[in-house]
Amino acid sequence: MSLDSMTESVDKAVSGLFEPIATWLGEVVFYSVPVGGTDLPLIVAWLVVAGLVFSAWFGLIQIRKFRLAVDVVRGKYDERGSAGEVNHFQALTAAVSGTVGLGNIAGVAVAVSIGGPGATFWMILCGLLGMATKFVEVTLGVKYREVHADGTVSGGPMHYLPKGLVDRFGKNGKTLGKVLAVLASFMILFFGLFGGNLFQVNQSYAQLVSVAGGEDGAIGSSSGALFFGILIAALVGIVLLGGIRSIANVTSRLVPAMAGIYIAACLVVILVNVTAVPDAVVTIVEGAFNPEGVAGGVLGALIIGFKRAAFSNEAGLGSAPIAHSAVKTKHPASEGLVALLEPFIDTVVICTMTALTIVIANPASWAEAREGESIGGVTITSDAFATVLPWFPYVLTIAVMLFAISTVLTWGYYCLKAWTYLFGRSKASEITFKVLYTLFAVAGALLTLQTLIDMADAVLFMLAVINIIGLYLLAPVVKRELNSFLEYVRSRKAGGSGDADEDPEPVKTTV
Repeated sequence: MSLDSMTESVDKAVSGLFEPIATWLGEVVFYSVPVGGTDLPLIVAWLVVAGLVFSAWFGLIQIRKFRLAVDVVRGKYDERGSAGEVNHFQALTAAVSGTVGLGNIAGVAVAVSIGGPGATFWMILCGLLGMATKFVEVTLGVKYREVHADGTVSGGPMHYLPKGLVDRFGKNGKTLGKVLAVLASFMILFFGLFGGNLFQVNQSYAQLVSVAGGEDGAIGSSSGALFFGILIAALVGIVLLGGIRSIANVTSRLVPAMAGIYIAACLVVILVNVTAVPDAVVTIVEGAFNPEGVAGGVLGALIIGFKRAAFSNEAGLGSAPIAHSAVKTKHPASEGLVALLEPFIDTVVICTMTALTIVIANPASWAEAREGESIGGVTITSDAFATVLPWFPYVLTIAVMLFAISTVLTWGYYCLKAWTYLFGRSKASEITFKVLYTLFAVAGALLTLQTLIDMADAVLFMLAVINIIGLYLLAPVVKRELNSFLEYVRSRKAGGSGDADEDPEPVKTTV
């Protein structure tokens, strides 16, 4: 039996076994209600409402303290002797690498095809709201992290949910906290293996094949796929062995590089068509409030935009706090402020650049997709760039590869922390996981396993339900931590050791 027939048999067997479960789970998690002629997934509403609540609760902290957040990333308020493994910038890039990916390239194209240009406006708004949610969950992640004897750190919802609930409600929160921690660990692990690893490798290989002669090209064969999978697995395995320090060292270089390449390409298209920019902006704003050809009108464009943003920046899902928890700091809210930059980079900057490029370039494939033709999002984005840069598919392939590798690395770290929470931190346990994770990378080049990837998406968004409930219950703790850090900023400013441009007024604490 050939390798191709073996992988096809595995795909069919897995689909047949898990398809009923995946279908049921997807219907439950992504249950939609009709609103104004279109469907609103309740999980998207859940994430957006959380952003609204936390934005109000913390007085639009994403706007008021944006400059302070940038100062913290720059190291302006670093504290010597702080526990942790990486600096603020490395923690941010490690977390951003887990969210910036194919969704920013392909997902946005789908959003502006279904929801029209106006979906971009609502996508930006949702990204801004998500900044507040990210601030809350990351502050809790650092607050309740576990610093081990060897100096390594573990954090995330599997730590802050049980510890935080006990902290606020005593013994009454102990059992609930433990149950939620186990569920959170399982959900992160399951998504990481299939969505954060296998899917990323699969899609990056598909893009590479498309620019290398297709299935008849040099790497289009099953042996080429196997070689690609082994190569990616080897790279990922080597970096994973070094832990978060190694991952942060790679992502702190990789993330700026991949973002720089992609944004530079966007700017080339925009500058070449600079006279069309004002009209494109007007089209986006008008399309947000008066869309044409979009099911549900304004609500339809709003829902599509919110859905794309919520799925892209992962605010409220509980994944990013795992990477941010490794930061060197004595004030948890300092990293919470850093984290609010993450949705801004992912959604407000990169997703918006993609959307603006497509709207300005107006490729024929986008028009066809808006008429109902089934066209892949990557194709639309690639065609938009090709209107100015005919060789851009090669650049896009590099960007996709960088996005995919960085995502696989970061989710490898997330999964490792979930794995060790469930099965212990022994050397044998960690090696077992790393071998398993690298094998999934190899499988990603050979198998699609779309059914399990769909399940993984549903499982991750299930985590958002329990995670955000925890965030609501623990929000007063976050206010205390924010107040503490702002007092520290004030003292640094008064002592002349920090030149903060912020007005570090204390935040009233409600317990």
